[in-house]
Amino acid sequence: MDNEKGTSSSDLTTRQRKPLGWKAMPYIIGNETLERLATFGLMANFMVYMVREYHMDQVQAVTLINTWSALTNFAPIIGAFISDSYTGKFNTIVFGSIAELLGMLVLTFTSLVPNLRPPPCTADQITGQCIPYSYSQLYVLLSGLFLLSVGTGGIRSCSVPFSLDQFDDSTEEGREGSRSFFSWYYTTHTIVQLVSMTLVMYVQNNISWGIGFAIPTILNFFALLLLFVGTRYYVFVKPEGSVFSGVFKVLVSAYKKRNARFTSGIDYHQPLLETDLQSNKLVLTDQFRFLNKAAIVMNNDEAGNEEWRTCTVRQIEDIKSIISIIPIFASSIIGFLAMNQQQTFTVSQALKMDLQFPGTSYLIPPASITVISLLSIGIWLPFYETVLVRHIENITKQKGGISLLQKVGIGNIFSISTMLISGIVERRRRDLSLNGVSMSVFWLTPQQVLMGFYQVFTIVGLTEFFNKQVPINMRSIGNSLLYLGLSLASYLSSAMVSIVHSVTARGGRQSWLTDDIDKSKLDCFYYFIAALSTLNFIFFFWCARRYRYRNYSNEQ
Repeated sequence: MDNEKGTSSSDLTTRQRKPLGWKAMPYIIGNETLERLATFGLMANFMVYMVREYHMDQVQAVTLINTWSALTNFAPIIGAFISDSYTGKFNTIVFGSIAELLGMLVLTFTSLVPNLRPPPCTADQITGQCIPYSYSQLYVLLSGLFLLSVGTGGIRSCSVPFSLDQFDDSTEEGREGSRSFFSWYYTTHTIVQLVSMTLVMYVQNNISWGIGFAIPTILNFFALLLLFVGTRYYVFVKPEGSVFSGVFKVLVSAYKKRNARFTSGIDYHQPLLETDLQSNKLVLTDQFRFLNKAAIVMNNDEAGNEEWRTCTVRQIEDIKSIISIIPIFASSIIGFLAMNQQQTFTVSQALKMDLQFPGTSYLIPPASITVISLLSIGIWLPFYETVLVRHIENITKQKGGISLLQKVGIGNIFSISTMLISGIVERRRRDLSLNGVSMSVFWLTPQQVLMGFYQVFTIVGLTEFFNKQVPINMRSIGNSLLYLGLSLASYLSSAMVSIVHSVTARGGRQSWLTDDIDKSKLDCFYYFIAALSTLNFIFFFWCARRYRYRNYSNEQ
């Protein structure tokens, strides 16, 4: 565990190297920032590329994007397991960066080499009878997307945990740096999305797809160079082998000793490891007390006949922390539903609204309305970190102002508010539209701002929570739980849309969700999400009240 803090290692170089904190961050964050520029720049406009250049219909394009998005969000879990068990964080990031660069090169070639995509539609093919793509052309496209998913799995699973390795949590400066890191990390994340949805999208749509893909490809190359340049500043942590072996060991040992009796004497329990006593001061807690039996020393354990059944305090407390975060993870999935709706149905609303920018003849692209959320994040996060958090700390007398789960809970309130405001605005928009009046698209601003606040509190809070509350040797897996939750939320959202559409259309009634949004009852669907989110918040509140924080740096 000391290795994960960067304070010691069996490797002499690592042991002698002191974590440099923020000095190492430009290289690590720079690498992921440019990686996100590639994937976000691709996702923001890739459907247009497939429809225009590959002549796919809407269903084909949406299916391909959803499949790729699900794979991309699931890949970090695989990358995290490989990293924590075998390869280490840095090597996994390097592998992911190379895969990402190769994927972007493939997609750039599809836009530059005419034979890699169908020929353009001619004037007599405007009825939709354009020459379709061939299987070989599709395979090339899919290979590029697959490489991007592999790259994402390597980079996103490890960039945050690798960054935390660079802070020394045994010092006040290191703890403060690791705490504020998450807000600044998400700020760069937001800036990348803004650039992707404005500059990169403009280049792709109005100048050239080749240039639009080449820009993030070139930046990815420099990101990889930047990662290697920073190696002189990094603390490298070696993986400890299979991260799940200790989990299984505790479960098996506790089960086999289920009939053993506890005694008051510590001599009857497996002695604490020296590292546990010196670095983390771990003791057996009363939480999930049945697992404590795994530490009981029995005669056959002492004789070494069944050494695998004997567990350390660290191993037992590790599995307790894993069990504890499962309910929080489960509640986050439903919490993401509101964010999913703002990225889909909001665009449908915008298409039926007045898109003219006030005082000009410029028409705002419907998908760009989500930029308001990004601007809210970009303005609020730096203000919160540099100004507001100090005043809150003076009031609460707590580092960071509020706890991680309090931050997530506040975000959930913003999520519920977003859905309620969305329902009110949608009903007004539909009533006006049915009377021939187009409401300004800027009436969507309040819900977009609220969604920005949701992400500031919940996404940032969950990122820090999953990274700091899982066992340290499983940080990459903990970090990937956020992406797994987003992936599951996407599937849940799709399922809910199908179910609501089917149920509300029974008996010949008008479905809440139809192709014509003016004939739909989208506001009712928003209220339904708000109600579901409220129930989820109650469940989250119940779990949060019972959660026991595990502090690896012994700072509380």
